[in-house]
Amino acid sequence: MGDSRPVLVSGVKPTGDLHIGNYFGAMRQFVELTKEGKYKPFIFVADYHALNTMQDAEEMRKRTREVVMAYIAVGLDPKDVVLFKQSDVPAHTELGWIFDTITTMPYLMRAHAFKDAEAKNKEINVGTFNYPMLMAADILLYDAAIVPVGADQKQHIEIARDTAEKFNRVFKTDVFTLPEPHIMPEVAVVPGTDGQKMSKSYGNVIPLFASREELAKAVMSIVTDSSGERPENVYRIHRLFRSEVNLDALYEEHKGNYKGLKEMLIDDLDRYLAPMRTKYEELKGDSSIVDDLLESGKREARAVSEAKMEQVRKAIGVA
Repeated sequence: MGDSRPVLVSGVKPTGDLHIGNYFGAMRQFVELTKEGKYKPFIFVADYHALNTMQDAEEMRKRTREVVMAYIAVGLDPKDVVLFKQSDVPAHTELGWIFDTITTMPYLMRAHAFKDAEAKNKEINVGTFNYPMLMAADILLYDAAIVPVGADQKQHIEIARDTAEKFNRVFKTDVFTLPEPHIMPEVAVVPGTDGQKMSKSYGNVIPLFASREELAKAVMSIVTDSSGERPENVYRIHRLFRSEVNLDALYEEHKGNYKGLKEMLIDDLDRYLAPMRTKYEELKGDSSIVDDLLESGKREARAVSEAKMEQVRKAIGVA
């Protein structure tokens, strides 16, 4: 008997250099959602989307493997997830082109990413302009029931729904089902070592798979304000790892001892992240695990997407 669970689809761009802000901001909720067993998850590395900004072959290969290893290390179960590279499944770009032919430029000009780029007077490449069509193909190929996104990405799902409706109407068919967005609950913004939002571009991150020594270096660099009762930047990071009741008592007991509080944060960080780091290192040491996973994911994703493309080709009259 086939798997009758509704499908969950998500893509992860291979940007690399993951930090605890990425984990608490999205990765953790995403892993929890796939663990529930309610959905059949299709998770792909969005390497063709990444081409809009990353045009270095070695970097692409390295970052692609890193993102696969990272998601397994933080708890994604390879046995219950179809994990594959977008570029390994030709149907994504084929369907993206078909959607291009029924989509108008004024419609795509309303996309947030295009408007943002235009506002910054960037020379916009065609991939950035029409990537919502590739994204619609990513989602609709697998009859996704839900797509987990942050609140700021809801428009992508609306575009996929519009595209499915338009295709079905134009070609008088019911090939595509309409996906629903699953808005991931936003956690409080994870602060960086300087108190701003943790971000690679600010250089204020605590790396997700760092050694204890690297964690200690990052924590000791957290900016503290000696005028307050407690070091707020340290506290705001620390509360990701302990309950506030527990933390308030600890900070009261060690009031003024900023070095001691930072050392306790290092201990808590290291204890929490050590199992993920161990798993990540294990995967780095045995490349066949990632290779085998991507190979089996490619086979399953190709089979499902090809069955959908047969329906699409018949609907448009090329088969």
